[in-house]
Amino acid sequence: MEDFAYVNGKKLKKGYTTGTCAQAATIAAITMLLNQEVEERVTVQTASGVHLNLEVIDPSFSEKKASAAIRKDGGDDADATHGLLIYSTVTLLENQSEIEIDGGQGVGRVTEKGLANAVGMAAINPTPRRMIEESVRTLIGPDCGAKVIISVPKGEEIAKATYNSRLGILGGISILGTTGIVNPMSEDSWKAAITVELNMLYQQGRRSVILAPGNYGEAFAIEKLGIAKAHIVNMSNFVGHVLKEVQRIGFNRILIVGHIGKLVKVAAGTMSTHSKDSDGRIETLVANLALMGAPLELLREVATCVTTEGAAVPIKEYGYEGVYHILANKIKIRTERILKFRKPEVTIEVVLFGSQDGFLASTKSLEEIEEEWS
Repeated sequence: MEDFAYVNGKKLKKGYTTGTCAQAATIAAITMLLNQEVEERVTVQTASGVHLNLEVIDPSFSEKKASAAIRKDGGDDADATHGLLIYSTVTLLENQSEIEIDGGQGVGRVTEKGLANAVGMAAINPTPRRMIEESVRTLIGPDCGAKVIISVPKGEEIAKATYNSRLGILGGISILGTTGIVNPMSEDSWKAAITVELNMLYQQGRRSVILAPGNYGEAFAIEKLGIAKAHIVNMSNFVGHVLKEVQRIGFNRILIVGHIGKLVKVAAGTMSTHSKDSDGRIETLVANLALMGAPLELLREVATCVTTEGAAVPIKEYGYEGVYHILANKIKIRTERILKFRKPEVTIEVVLFGSQDGFLASTKSLEEIEEEWS
């Protein structure tokens, strides 16, 4: 494997997924069963065809049962699962030819419809499950069966720092990976997790969704608008991508709730709001204040501000809080425009707030929004 990738001029280390770890641990366990000797390293071919040679941790075996672990390495894209030990315990079943794959301690269980696995199944996604099964069959042949239990001793605790509870996966982490390799700074897995969450809501019968570009927006929607957390999807900085996914899946109503510092960029037509991609927050405020006829003194003062929170002080002092209502409507227009001419038709409402002043503006009255969405 090419161990590094270059992102924005930086040399970053690649890693491998929990799925690859589970597959490699399974191969190590079965090899010990067949050879009746300890395996110190194991070679595994990932779903994308990459070959890895990995250290085997905590190997043990008897005549019919063996266990081994592989340490998850996320490379320079390390997440909550980085460093976890992913175990596989394999028992050979001579009287049957089936291969059973299930989750043990620290692997979550699916409790909601709309995910890749059915309700009640262990959260071992289709690609890792297929790769484990293929590896087992190759090693034991067509006539023998095996029971494979994937476990993660610290998985239940670590799962609290993941999206799993929001997706209805309880009791541990998920065994994931479509390629088996973690590419540093890749946003694909994050976007994929958001799509899974949207699909789950749709499968539950919802056709309206609340989008928040971060934890602040989510907290405001829950605490100030009375919206259930389970109905809110954190779209992060991927505004345009998530809006198109919402429409593709089939939702027809969206409520966007967010901090002015993030959503003011959308008012200017920016649909990827991470600071590495865009800024223009203060410039957008100045331009819209100028169109309102604000005095030059206010424009100059706002132009020297570093944050939208800082700019809120002179805006309030000069009595130009109406700019927030203008921005909310522009966000509605901009977001609806990128979904125009596609089906289904989607209507979007917007709520803006600030950290100091709280509620700033919305495209409908706050009373209407609370009544419709809470």
